[in-house]
Amino acid sequence: MANLKEEINRRRTFAIISHPDAGKTTLTEKLLLYGGAINLAGSVKGKATARHAVSDWMEIEKQRGISVTSSVLQFEYDGYCINILDTPGHQDFSEDTYRTLMAADSAVMVIDGGKGVEAQTRKLFKVCVMRRIPIFTFINKMDRDANDTFDLLDEIEKELGIATCPMNWPIGSGKSFKGVYDREKACVITYSDTEKGTREGEATEIPLDQLDRLTGFVGENLKDKLLEEIELLDGASAEFDLDKVRAGVLTPVFFGSALTNFGVEDFLQHFLQMTTTPLPRRSDLGLIDPAENGFSAFVFKIQANMNKAHRDRIAFMRICSGRFDADMEVRHVQGGRMMRLSQPQQIMANDRKILEQAYAGDIIGVFDPGIFSIGDTLCMPKEQFQYEGIPTFAPEHFARVRQVDTMKRKQFVKGITQIAQEGAIQIFQELNTGMEEIIVGVVGVLQFDVLKFRLENEYNVDIRLEPLPYEHIRWIANKEEVDLTKLVGTSDMKKIQDLKGNPLLLFVNSWSVGMVLDRNVGLVLSEFGNN
Repeated sequence: MANLKEEINRRRTFAIISHPDAGKTTLTEKLLLYGGAINLAGSVKGKATARHAVSDWMEIEKQRGISVTSSVLQFEYDGYCINILDTPGHQDFSEDTYRTLMAADSAVMVIDGGKGVEAQTRKLFKVCVMRRIPIFTFINKMDRDANDTFDLLDEIEKELGIATCPMNWPIGSGKSFKGVYDREKACVITYSDTEKGTREGEATEIPLDQLDRLTGFVGENLKDKLLEEIELLDGASAEFDLDKVRAGVLTPVFFGSALTNFGVEDFLQHFLQMTTTPLPRRSDLGLIDPAENGFSAFVFKIQANMNKAHRDRIAFMRICSGRFDADMEVRHVQGGRMMRLSQPQQIMANDRKILEQAYAGDIIGVFDPGIFSIGDTLCMPKEQFQYEGIPTFAPEHFARVRQVDTMKRKQFVKGITQIAQEGAIQIFQELNTGMEEIIVGVVGVLQFDVLKFRLENEYNVDIRLEPLPYEHIRWIANKEEVDLTKLVGTSDMKKIQDLKGNPLLLFVNSWSVGMVLDRNVGLVLSEFGNN
């Protein structure tokens, strides 16, 4: 048992979130570099022939230079076993990020020092607050011109409603960036540009009381400004309080440059000391303790065609308690069956390693023959409980989808169904038409491009998308009590159903939702479905 507890306690599982282009994927790569998981960090952008980031593995990601799906990356560092969940930054893929945050124990928020808090950061932060998970902030790109440091902290506090505690303090930015002041060590750590993609860089520590030496390095003006800011900081910023950090009401803030590697390892070391071991998770039987219970897990992501040669489907699971052993028998609660999880794998983006064992906190990928859904619980055969579900985001854009070549009907239905089961899109049917009339709903319009691209490249099917005017969708929460045929609607309302046969209503205008509720006494509509 001690060994089980030891293994669980050395796990750290966190998600990295940010607005697009804040440098999240670059930071992820540098963390992998320090863990020895990769030898040379790639760049997300660049020509088609350039090396791509490890976490961006889908063809469309390499072509566009953006992350459109979450990646799972595991590595060892200083006795810790670290699971990083790298998420898409683009708002059109926020639902994937939302589900990934359900599998994380904490989040690292990356903010561009020159742009501050951006729209997507706000949206993702709200999800973190909803889950009450600890948030650590890395203000990136200090090697470029950045906003005033106090303004950046003030913006985080006002925009996101969380107190900040700077763990270090930048000296200048852009061309005048000289390093950071480490508040705990009371010394200045000097900045030197490093060769991109490597971890070697010279960082000299200068104690704050060695003023002449400090002046020689940063100059009189920056030294005076630093001393003044330190005084202000000590009087104005929140005290560091680990309990508040873990409660998600105080965020430790670090400054650095992921591209040039400055401040990344220092951040990693502090972060590992502050963040938590795997946490208990809520189920219908109450909290399930990671170390006191046998194996249990939940599915938070499904990805088809990670390996084009095998046309396979991988279900990603967060292990919540106990130890997983290859070939052990488990109960698939929602499916009501016993099964053996075949070929459990540790995933490093699209590279895989067959696992013999994994522990609470780890993320594993298992082959899915088409039986898993997002939110499913797996546990020991004698257990019977379910982890709390993962809400489904309401799509905001809709289109009717048709295949160009009617002879490829089978591939089309298979492809669109598999992509929908991953949660990237939601598909609906017109009532009583079966799969003849398919309507696709997405959170962001870029997902339509991804759908078209993937059907063409992975299933060899060309489609036509016909945009629909609907912008609002509602699930019927009390469907057992409602006769759909007698529902009094509005002229802009459409009745549809999801793949599980649940009835839904589409509306062009938001005021129509209220009107339908007024006309149908007792009807209960919900903005969320449940996986």
